[in-house]
Amino acid sequence: MTDIVIAGIGQTEVGEHWDISLRELAFDAIQAAVNDAGGLRPQALFVGNMLAPNLSNQAHLGALLADYAGLTGIEAVTIEAAGASGGAALRQGYIAVKSGMVDVALVVGVEKFTDKLGTDVEEAIATTSDADFEAVMGMSTTAQAALLMKRYMHEHQVPAGGFSGFALTAHANGAGNPKAMFQKAIKPETYAKAEMVSDPLNLFDIAPNADGAAALVLTRRDLLPSSWVNPLVKVAGSAAASDTLALHDRKDMLFFDTAQLSAGKAMKQVGLSLDGIDFFEYHDAFSIYAALQLEAVGFAVKGGGWKLAADGAIGLKGRIPCATMGGMKARGFPGGAAGVYQAVEAALQLRGQAGVNQVADARFGLIQSLGGPASTAVSHILERVE
Repeated sequence: MTDIVIAGIGQTEVGEHWDISLRELAFDAIQAAVNDAGGLRPQALFVGNMLAPNLSNQAHLGALLADYAGLTGIEAVTIEAAGASGGAALRQGYIAVKSGMVDVALVVGVEKFTDKLGTDVEEAIATTSDADFEAVMGMSTTAQAALLMKRYMHEHQVPAGGFSGFALTAHANGAGNPKAMFQKAIKPETYAKAEMVSDPLNLFDIAPNADGAAALVLTRRDLLPSSWVNPLVKVAGSAAASDTLALHDRKDMLFFDTAQLSAGKAMKQVGLSLDGIDFFEYHDAFSIYAALQLEAVGFAVKGGGWKLAADGAIGLKGRIPCATMGGMKARGFPGGAAGVYQAVEAALQLRGQAGVNQVADARFGLIQSLGGPASTAVSHILERVE
């Protein structure tokens, strides 16, 4: 079958967009992606969103955004998988085009955290965990990640500050991303002095919730318009996996099975080994998630993920560059849009358009988005087409 290519990309700045609505934010990204695709008109819209019904009092985003973008009449649905919603929407768009049922698919991820404040936001986020056995007990996602990190540090003798490399790398890379929420590198002493949020997670171990929208236009290679001039990037592999929603139901809470399964399936589709991956966009909503993903995918042995960050192996010039445009920690975590931002950023890398953050000679990029503590994981391999 013909290649499924990313014909257009678009993204808004990530941050606190108090003066713009959810639909306007999504439209800005959609318009940029469609223009980048040479004006291709989609037959289907897949919206990745996590919390709009809770935070923006708005469901039925498919119809809303299709209407606002002037696309009334097309198929339009919302895909929800917690923090993996954007990645799941990308996978549905890919499947639709790959199947031949759709010629051109538009994928947009959008989130507006600033439509609510304080405890309302925390209550909304808690709906992504097990309501009967986690949220009802007052367990927040941050507290859960803190417990995971504390257990990990105990089992693997991680020193205080052992996770600092994840934040240092993210902020160093965010400094070169004009769309990032935080565009300033930090020093080790800055990390060490940061406020403790939920021991042992400090302020720099947690990605900030933020508003943002990102979009992609997918099509078959043979349908690209003659006016299209961008370097070619294709979706070479796509896979997803699920695990128990409640963390306590797992045999090993310190191993992300879904990250291993989905990445392995995606790489198998391409015939690619770990050595062939030029960069990895992990889901660093919390530093501990990044470490566990590096281990599950196979870049580090169990208990060794934090060492890759500490040793500088995940920097732009490291063995496996990660969070190349700042990741969720510096770019910001726009909920259901996060996975689409990953894809846009990976496409920029593979097009050679990542500016000062460019990974040299990048051909294959692995992107992986998580719903909760890897209750869902969606992995994609993007490839630069020569």
